[in-house]
Amino acid sequence: MARLHVVTGKGGTGKTTVAAAMALALADQGKRILLVEVEGRQGLAQLFDVPPLPYVERRIAVGPGGGEVFALAVDAEAALLEYLDMYYHLGRAGKALDKVGAVDFVTTIAPGLRDVLLTGKVYEATRRKAHGRLAYDAVVLDAPPTGRIGRFLNVNHEVAGLAKVGPIRNQADAIMGMLRSDVTQVHLVTLLEEMPVQETIDAVRQLEALDLRIGSIVVNMVRHSPLDDDSLALAVKEKLPAAELTRGLKAAGITATKELVAALSAEAHDHAVRVALERDNRDRIDALGKKVVQLPLLPDGIDHGALFDLAEELRP
Repeated sequence: MARLHVVTGKGGTGKTTVAAAMALALADQGKRILLVEVEGRQGLAQLFDVPPLPYVERRIAVGPGGGEVFALAVDAEAALLEYLDMYYHLGRAGKALDKVGAVDFVTTIAPGLRDVLLTGKVYEATRRKAHGRLAYDAVVLDAPPTGRIGRFLNVNHEVAGLAKVGPIRNQADAIMGMLRSDVTQVHLVTLLEEMPVQETIDAVRQLEALDLRIGSIVVNMVRHSPLDDDSLALAVKEKLPAAELTRGLKAAGITATKELVAALSAEAHDHAVRVALERDNRDRIDALGKKVVQLPLLPDGIDHGALFDLAEELRP
């Protein structure tokens, strides 16, 4: 059973919102879930309306099933100090390096090292035990976007190729072993639009080439058309009967001027064209042969209640 859920998606698709809703969905019947962000945006704090998250695991919500959701904003510099202390026992020496700016310097000139530290912390949190059992039943990672996800998750494979022996090589092999096992699933968030769908398709191919497991594709912000298929077909051809539009306006208590009927017909045409494009993009997603989950567009935006509504959609 998967314990690490990596959530990625093109910017603007609602990746962080889906990751938060997934954590709430998993927090069932006393389970403890850790929700991790690694991009330094404090998106989780904004979503849950809490102060900026420190480099400390903190409870931020109780799931609909009674479990707990903890959150952690991983800071690469703090993770490096923790790594130096954990594996090389350089507690005071590490802090001295931080004071002279060496830690920030190292993580800035070596961006690959930053990803090693971030994935290393996620690895540690996923495997950590407390009182003889796993500290968390599952970890949900709000990961970098699809354009960077392959390199982010595969960085330890590259490190293993450079470090032939020693603790760095052992750590890199262990992290890649977990990421490529049944413990880990990568979920991709998309919209029914051309660019997000293409990035999703490209990411699926890249991740599978890296031997990483795809969990599901989450189609977010789905809108349902009020028109049936026959009406949509007429609207695309701009052949919706003016008489029916007029009757509909009058039934709604609206004066049906010629200009208003023409404007409504044009709007219906644009809507039908959009629906057709969305259906084409959904067909492209379905052709990948992966599990697909749909989440509705919430017109009032995302607040605490909306997160729980999305969690209920994801629970099954």
